[in-house]
Amino acid sequence: MPTAPELASSFHERVAGQDWDAISAELDAYGSALTGPLLSDAETSALKDLYEDDGSFRTTIDMARHRFGSGEYKYLTHDLPTTVLGLRTAFYPHLLPLAREWAQKLDRTAPWPDSLDEWIAACHAAGQERSAQILLRYGPGDWNALHRDVFGEMVFPLQVVVGLDAPGVDYTGGEFLMTEQRARAQSRGSATSVPKGHGLVFTTRDRPVPSKRGWSNAPMRHGVSTVRSGSRHTLGLVFHDAA
Repeated sequence: MPTAPELASSFHERVAGQDWDAISAELDAYGSALTGPLLSDAETSALKDLYEDDGSFRTTIDMARHRFGSGEYKYLTHDLPTTVLGLRTAFYPHLLPLAREWAQKLDRTAPWPDSLDEWIAACHAAGQERSAQILLRYGPGDWNALHRDVFGEMVFPLQVVVGLDAPGVDYTGGEFLMTEQRARAQSRGSATSVPKGHGLVFTTRDRPVPSKRGWSNAPMRHGVSTVRSGSRHTLGLVFHDAA
């Protein structure tokens, strides 16, 4: 059985081993980018099994009741599983340079320190104290309306969704959707299937796009297309906590 330091090192190695030049280029161009493999089949299965353990979650959201779409998701407590904690901690330093670059292009402050722990402490000091890490489950006919995961004034501009089922095998439909509103133009959309155990890095709220005046702000929203058959589970990694 691996020790805690060995597991933490493993997740850092997996995330560090991704092609970050390519990921950053795709995020600049499209606002989202797929990673390579992050989790084994055993790890994805363990997270799916965790969904039935109510003690691991602070709240459950019925999406239809809130008119968010159809399906269900649960917010984990701060006592995060090793897999979730390891991935979240490992991703932050690789996303941070792009977050700061985007803030500079949009002439905004970049409040994010080098340490994720310091940033989360700042969120808590501002009243955003609730865990925002999410496990989501969709069945046939379920979908997620276009939205943003902001949760308060303290926002990190990038987040990650990890596929826990295989598209085309465990479920059909259920593509990850993004829309981008361009100034004085129609919205641009994209649809991405997230392979099992892989991640998709995407824009939380908005991102810089080139304009005649240098850079302008492009608002972004994300959602999930209708699942046509099977069951779709995902893990959402958010790098700020909720109010």
